Amino acid sequence: MPKYIPEPFRIKVVEPITKTTREEREQIIKAAGYNVFNIPSEKVYIDLLTDSGTGAMSDNQWAGMQLGDESYAHCRNWFHFEETIRRITGLKHVIPTHQGRVAENLLFSTVLEKNMVVPNNNHFDTTRANILANGGIPLDLVIDEGKDPDLLHPFKGNLNIDKLEDTIQKYGKNKIPLTMITITNNSGGGQPVSMENIRQARAVCDRHGIPLFFDACRFAENAYFIKTREKGYENKAIPDIVREMFSYVDGCTMSAKKDALVNIGGFIAVNDERLAEQIKEKLILIEGFLTYGGLAGRDLEAIARGLIEVQKEDYLAYRIGQAKYLGDLLAEKGVPCLKPIGGHAVYVNARKFLDHIPQREFPGQSLVVNLYLHSGIRAVEIGSYMFAHKDPKTGEVNYPDMDLVRLALPRRVYTGGHLDYVADSLGELYAARKTLHGMRITEKGESPLRHFVARLEFIK
Repeated sequence: MPKYIPEPFRIKVVEPITKTTREEREQIIKAAGYNVFNIPSEKVYIDLLTDSGTGAMSDNQWAGMQLGDESYAHCRNWFHFEETIRRITGLKHVIPTHQGRVAENLLFSTVLEKNMVVPNNNHFDTTRANILANGGIPLDLVIDEGKDPDLLHPFKGNLNIDKLEDTIQKYGKNKIPLTMITITNNSGGGQPVSMENIRQARAVCDRHGIPLFFDACRFAENAYFIKTREKGYENKAIPDIVREMFSYVDGCTMSAKKDALVNIGGFIAVNDERLAEQIKEKLILIEGFLTYGGLAGRDLEAIARGLIEVQKEDYLAYRIGQAKYLGDLLAEKGVPCLKPIGGHAVYVNARKFLDHIPQREFPGQSLVVNLYLHSGIRAVEIGSYMFAHKDPKTGEVNYPDMDLVRLALPRRVYTGGHLDYVADSLGELYAARKTLHGMRITEKGESPLRHFVARLEFIK
């Protein structure tokens, strides 16, 4: 039996959740167009849709919110926010935003010109969409091992250095405003990136004069994997590993709704003063003044405190251990999952789970919908439904390498008992998998972010 790591905290406040009946869920999901983003949250029993902004804040963070200074300009919480991010990352210029996708939009609308290329290990959905919306071309260059869901490799999120070099040779450095590495690699299964890989990417970028950026949403989880998996880091403190990681980059975007342990917020941090000034001009236009960026002073304070808390090793051991516990339970039941288990989520291999459903019928979305119908659990598809797209020149549909269902674990929210229920539910569904059907899109299928807005139906 897998071992559950006890929570390194006590629970002071609870929120009731209610389990609906199968009949109720059939009506709910039909009204939602078989799109789980349209389901009211009170109709969800266990919500694993995302770990973004869904975590529980600590007593220390809540206490900090009571000290919120809501002055329009240069509130005291801004100084704590700025100083904390500078100390953690070593980056000079800090620009607050109300969440990560705005940080992405501000960055890419500033640096991109039409048909410029942005290499990454794997872009996530909003990163990809913001690059496309600003006329750029997002390129996924994860290592080949990261495309094999069954292969065991300690750092499947690594950027393919040879492919990065080839990309620069093909397009030229003037067509590449920056290279990005997503830590941990969300679209690739929450897989970490090694320090050695970050160093190698830095060396390539230096050789060609190209800035290197992090999508830093889960920087602390990535640092914990480096400590536990990469030789030479086993005795280093997490803050020291984090500081070394950031020493190799010129900037980052971050959704604070992940590893800052808050429900809203984000930031951009860069070393280039000219770039910072360009971004700040746009910030004032669309987000707010330079020292609040769409956030209340209390939010800035909660983020600053969360960024410190997230680096505590007992928390990270519990956090990563919770995902492993769920993954081990599913393995016992024969449910195919991406290996090794990632940091913030367990990724079910939907293509193997539903091997009788072709990619064009979205096996991952079928599993997501059937999991809600069966047990009231909400998850999200990361595969053909989210990422398949038509080539504008040939009209041919390009499918992603993997079809996954992400079971994202909100931080400090669910207990071992909840995870036992999730594992039992998926085990029951796996036993009945041959009875499940594929799906087709009926509305809004051409949107680059169609998984948020499309409507579907089962193919019977």
